Amino acid sequence: MEARAVQKYIRNSPMKVRRVINLVRDRSVPEAINILSFMPQKPTEVVEKTIRSAVFNLMDKHDERFDESELVIKEIRADEGPTFKRFKAAARGRAKPIRKRTTHLTVVVEVREREPVA
Repeated sequence: MEARAVQKYIRNSPMKVRRVINLVRDRSVPEAINILSFMPQKPTEVVEKTIRSAVFNLMDKHDERFDESELVIKEIRADEGPTFKRFKAAARGRAKPIRKRTTHLTVVVEVREREPVA
């Protein structure tokens, strides 16, 4: 069983978001949320919110019960969204470009069944 959540148009650059998601990739959901709660970066709030959304989507999708510790982040990626282009006044009547980048974040969680101990 797996479910996904997508958060679009996050007002952070993909590079900054990738720095955060690389620490939680291929971890269990409780461990990932615990790691994110201690990180000072701004994108951690959005990443945590999207992971929780994927978990709740899984709960809505399947009526079966599962243990929260069995949930694993199967895939998490930060793709580049549209860039807002602005200009800032510079010396001698010139204009310097400012690029305000956005990110599309995709999270896929799945339930890993524990192998029976023989």
